[in-house]
Amino acid sequence: MRYVLQQKVFCLGDDYTIRDEQENDCFFVDGKALSIGDKLSFQDMNGNELAFIRQKLLSWGPTYEIYRDGELAAVVKKELFTFLRCAFTVDVPGPDDLEAVGDFLDKEYTFTRSGEVVATVSKRWFRFSDTYGVEIADGEDDVLILASVAVIDLCCHGDKKR
Repeated sequence: MRYVLQQKVFCLGDDYTIRDEQENDCFFVDGKALSIGDKLSFQDMNGNELAFIRQKLLSWGPTYEIYRDGELAAVVKKELFTFLRCAFTVDVPGPDDLEAVGDFLDKEYTFTRSGEVVATVSKRWFRFSDTYGVEIADGEDDVLILASVAVIDLCCHGDKKR
C-alpha cells in the first residue's frame, strides 16, 4: 500500500495528514503542543486513536514509545554512532524487530526485518513542508510503520519546527 504523509504547515505541534494512493484521507497524526517531550496521537479519520506516541525523556539518544490499546507496541530508537547515514531500531515485542536506515540527507529510508525490505520512505520528490511517500509491503502493520515514520521525522527534523 502506498501513502503520502504530509505535515500541516500552519499548526501548533506536529500534525500530519496521511492519504492513500487514491488521495483519500486515511489517518491523522495530532501532535500535542505545549507538552513535556513530544507526544503524538495517531488517529483514523473518525478521531479514534489507533496509536499513541510519546518521547522517552530519560534515555541515551532519541527514543520514542508507541502504544496501542494502552500496551507498549514498539520502541523506536535512533542509533547514535553511524557514519554517513541515519539508522533507527523499531523494537517490537517478540522476534519481529525492524530496522530503518536512511541516507545522509534524510531523503530516503528503508525499513527491513531480518534483511527483507518491508517498507520504503522517500522525501526526495516532495517540496512543501515535510512530506513523505511511504510504500508498505502487503501484510505489514501499516499503522506501526507510519507511526515510526512520524518518529523519524521528529528525530531528524524536529529542531526545525520549533
